[in-house]
Amino acid sequence: MAKIAKKVAKAREGLDRTKLYGLEEALKLVKSKASAKFDETIEIAMNLGVDPRHADQMVRGVVSLPNGTGKTVRVAVFARGAKADEAKAAGADIVGAEDLLETIQGGKIDFDRCIATPDMMPLVGRLGKILGPRNLMPNPKVGTVTMDVKGAVGAAKGGAVEYRVEKAGIIHAGVGKVSFSEEALLQNIKAFTDAVVKSKPAGAKGTYVKKVAVSSTMGPGVHVEPGTAL
Repeated sequence: MAKIAKKVAKAREGLDRTKLYGLEEALKLVKSKASAKFDETIEIAMNLGVDPRHADQMVRGVVSLPNGTGKTVRVAVFARGAKADEAKAAGADIVGAEDLLETIQGGKIDFDRCIATPDMMPLVGRLGKILGPRNLMPNPKVGTVTMDVKGAVGAAKGGAVEYRVEKAGIIHAGVGKVSFSEEALLQNIKAFTDAVVKSKPAGAKGTYVKKVAVSSTMGPGVHVEPGTAL
């Protein structure tokens, strides 16, 4: 524990926890503080002025990051026949119907994104309690319930990021890796924040984007002046 505390203290050196940094400066700090032996993910957290318990204040969607996420995304597709073949040809990692349902019910979830053709939703609906809490449930609003299986698999593999506001009004997502250039990270973050701003719900009142922070997987959060990230 002492070793971990020492690492945390070192990571926070030179970081003013009360200051709001410009996005470029914040990214420089995050990259310089990343010291893990693996390529850490750069994450953004946005605190929004919404209460997602109200249907007219829900924020969710999908955005394709211009420079990808740097992460290998495993995609599962619920489809039959020609659409199953289309999914396999597009590079889906797991394709199935009742067999895939049984695998998931058995506790094996070896994928990061789940796509389904509309006719499969009565079957997939039975997995709501398993996939829902993991934010893996296919949904037409984010393009994961679709007949365009090829397009959906391509988007998932190519850097599409789903986002959904949590109970406390916070949205967070991985927007790249520490190994990315600052320019690539800036472009990804701007694309992400732009999508979140465009998803502003009708019921949102007052300041929409209240706080923004960036961090790496193992590093401290750096608070960002919201205007520089939008």
